[in-house]
Amino acid sequence: MKKKLNNKYKLNGGIFYNNDSLKILKNDKFIKKYSNKVDLVFTSPPFPLINQKKYGNKKGEEYIKWFAEYAKPLKKVLNKKGSIVIEIGNTWTPGHPTQSLIEVKALMKFMEDGEFHLCQEFVWYNPAKLPGPAEWVTKYRIRVKDSFTKIWWFAKTPRPYADNKNILKEYSDSMKKLLKDKKYNSGMRATGHNISEKSFFTKNKGAIPPNVFENFDNFLRISNTNSRTKYREYCLKKNLTAHPARMPPELAEFFIRFLTKKNSLVLDPFAGSNTTGYVASKLKRKWISIEEDLNYIKGSKGWFIK
Repeated sequence: MKKKLNNKYKLNGGIFYNNDSLKILKNDKFIKKYSNKVDLVFTSPPFPLINQKKYGNKKGEEYIKWFAEYAKPLKKVLNKKGSIVIEIGNTWTPGHPTQSLIEVKALMKFMEDGEFHLCQEFVWYNPAKLPGPAEWVTKYRIRVKDSFTKIWWFAKTPRPYADNKNILKEYSDSMKKLLKDKKYNSGMRATGHNISEKSFFTKNKGAIPPNVFENFDNFLRISNTNSRTKYREYCLKKNLTAHPARMPPELAEFFIRFLTKKNSLVLDPFAGSNTTGYVASKLKRKWISIEEDLNYIKGSKGWFIK
């Protein structure tokens, strides 16, 4: 592997590498520089879609093999208490109204090759997603629209750094009333749990969020309709093509707050519009992003304009 790391850009406290991410991650110089230093890998790789997209994606068994190649290089740069969080969409069988589970097989192969622990699975429900697969949902009307993606949290150890006190959501109205009235239906439940009178009377500054994202006003439904962000406006102004598959900043923020501390190092090997780098910078974390398309790197400057 060549020792040089060309096409490196500095942007708002972070570093952007313009190249194929696998080439960068396997580069001896990159590995030496960042070995065991990354606190969080947060990314959304190209999905294993049926049809080829401009931002690149492979299909079937080829996708599984390609994705698994990232396991060992990422393990080398991840520190002992670090985490890897991957968001990926569902896959369907070409020509049939059935799911192929290629994305699950890819994640399983990635976990196996990297000898990672699966800490938890999350689901992101996006009500703004277009009806799909279109053939089976809108043409033949024999399926409902596919409206969620999977998010898998991996780590080298069963107990990586995490602190859910950093991602507490607002209490529900019923919980607020309970805390105010200090009245609760205590006693033995059918499940065998004995709930005391004071079990829910302690104020903890908020409720622990679930592993299903629905709305980010309270860390529950995230609707990805941020088409008029600073990023998109900047791309329009500079005549740059905006990345077509941007994630909401709130999604990155949830995991960066949950799994890192200030000054931690966050890596996104499939940066796209660099949402991860922008959020990491906003939260006082250091960041490294890798993106093959220079156009997207140029456009990402729009996130940082004040």
